Amino acid sequence: MTIADRIGDHQARCLPYLLTLRMLARDDAETRFPWLARIEVTRATGAILAEAEAAGREVWAVTGGGPGTVIFLGVRLRRLAVAADDAIAAAGAGDFTRLRRHLRRFEVLTSAIWEVQDDPRPGPRPAEGPWA
Repeated sequence: MTIADRIGDHQARCLPYLLTLRMLARDDAETRFPWLARIEVTRATGAILAEAEAAGREVWAVTGGGPGTVIFLGVRLRRLAVAADDAIAAAGAGDFTRLRRHLRRFEVLTSAIWEVQDDPRPGPRPAEGPWA
């Protein structure tokens, strides 16, 4: 099994949790139960963070774990953790406007982590697309 396959497995395990977060971001009915929303956001973001960290460890092992890779992935994971904390706080406060904003940011950061882990080589990437 290649590193790309292993990272794909981690990413696939995140999908049900990302769907849960998307449903919470769309559903204002939960405002009467902020504690329930907080539990769901905590569970889903925690699972996604765990998978991203595990995938990062695999990338580190395969690439030889240079200091640049460790720092780069560490910064990305910290940003993701902060976005998760912000979403959890908004859910607990029953502020679904803020929750939606933080969940969108969390999803964008999650996508960015998978992009980086799909191609962990340091340095500039070659241009891609029809105009490359």
